[in-house]
Amino acid sequence: MLRITVLFLLFSSGVSSAEWPAYWYSWRGDASGAGARPSGAGQLPLTWAPDQDIQWRAELPEPGNSTPISVRNRVFVTQPITADKWRGVFCFDIKDGKLLWKNGVTYGKAERSHRTNPYCSASPSTDSEVLVASFGSAGLAAYAVADGKPIWHRDLGPIDHEWGNSSSPVLFEDLCIHYHGPGNGAFLIAVNRKTGETIWQWDEPDWEPGVRTDGFQGQGKGVIGSFSTPILAQAGERLELIMSFPQELKAFDPATGKVLWTCGGLNPLVYTSPVEHKGIVVAMGGYHGNSIAVRTGGSGDVTASHRLWHKVRDNGGIGTGVMWAGYYFYHDSGGIVSCLDIETGEIRWKERLPGASKSWGSLVLVGTRIYTLSQTGETVVFDANAERLQVLAQSSVAEQTNSSLAPSDGHFFLRTHQALWCIGKK
Repeated sequence: MLRITVLFLLFSSGVSSAEWPAYWYSWRGDASGAGARPSGAGQLPLTWAPDQDIQWRAELPEPGNSTPISVRNRVFVTQPITADKWRGVFCFDIKDGKLLWKNGVTYGKAERSHRTNPYCSASPSTDSEVLVASFGSAGLAAYAVADGKPIWHRDLGPIDHEWGNSSSPVLFEDLCIHYHGPGNGAFLIAVNRKTGETIWQWDEPDWEPGVRTDGFQGQGKGVIGSFSTPILAQAGERLELIMSFPQELKAFDPATGKVLWTCGGLNPLVYTSPVEHKGIVVAMGGYHGNSIAVRTGGSGDVTASHRLWHKVRDNGGIGTGVMWAGYYFYHDSGGIVSCLDIETGEIRWKERLPGASKSWGSLVLVGTRIYTLSQTGETVVFDANAERLQVLAQSSVAEQTNSSLAPSDGHFFLRTHQALWCIGKK
């Protein structure tokens, strides 16, 4: 039987092996959610400044938290225009930052969110021909990469959560898989990526405040919900769709939506996405939430059989970490970065990053370099070293951001509240 890998699935959807890993097709690079490029560090800049190694800077109409994606000669970013009640996608030319097209939807109904989480916080995803974007309560929409022509739009109903939403769509073969949540009535859905037709749907049980006392629940009476994006992971001959939900990690058959296994131990409020490495998944609630590690390939409730370790109120943050050589590197929202052994949960080291390092963004791994972006627009680069924190460089664009860096074809794309930056040697 042919062993189907995540990369093969991406290539079969229109992405050639010659292009990989030149581009950044989704929020974490590919459907594996690794946030990593195995090579290319030599082509990417190590340091930069507003007057150093900036290819171009394109103004954006208002703040946003989403991370850019890119394919071939284009870079895309989701963007709200609040005064027009508009949510959509901007497409820029990678060469010069020229706006090639924009398209979106108008949504005039009220939708709750936090003031620090603007609409359109989810990143789009593409197979190089079709681009799919989530606009929260305004639905899920697909556009042609070439010219922005609308392909389909699905009204999935309102999302009602006091902190908004941010889960990004994932493309798998002919499917677009998306978590339409958080909040009561949330669900995980797979639609045909060419037509928008529903293929399967899994409805998340409703949660009530105070359901658990261990692990972070937010403020006041407790905030419950997941802001996670699912990932695809190979488990022997089987491919698993893995998603962090309130209190538990679940794996699904991506083709049918059937639940394969469930592992308990997460907290009621989940910010981060799971990360998998050689059959082990690390999932963190984030922002002092619980964390767990579990082996893939199980069946039913695997909490007792496959869970390797469990930590309550761990030193996590809002952003997702990266794995390298059996270690998980992650940071909290206050600038502390840690290195954790994924087999044992042992913390190998924990250090404060230099500079103004409060961050909501996720780490990015290129080769053995790890890039972390702070809210003030400062990037710290450190080595994927299990022995100690080894800082390699610091840079800044001096603009506020809650986004993550997107490496692509010799460039970094950085989205701030003011602009989209293309960073790279001229």
